[in-house]
Amino acid sequence: MLEFYEPGAAMIEDSVAKTVARLSKTNKSALDFMFGAQKVMLEEIAFLSNEMFDRTRTEMHLFSEMASKMAGTHSVKNLQTAYEECGQHQIDFVRRDSERLFKHGERMIEATSKLFANPPQN
Repeated sequence: MLEFYEPGAAMIEDSVAKTVARLSKTNKSALDFMFGAQKVMLEEIAFLSNEMFDRTRTEMHLFSEMASKMAGTHSVKNLQTAYEECGQHQIDFVRRDSERLFKHGERMIEATSKLFANPPQN
């Protein structure tokens, strides 16, 4: 009677071994994805803190520059010129800041697509 069940037992063991191998491969892929997502999120937090600090520093610089120009004006014409210059500096800052954020957005999209595009390892 045992001889009758031996080929079936070998087939079951082989099937279980393949299932365990696929399950461990799936678990490894899920773990790799989770670590990659965690890395991207931590990089984003670091980038955000650096950006906030840099933006605050630049805004303070622009404000102090405007205050010093306002203190140095002696006429309405000088006041208008100071406002125009400070407004232009603010516009330039917003343009540079926007370009930097768009470039960062492109890098983030690229990093995220790489995270999702990684094929499972054999």
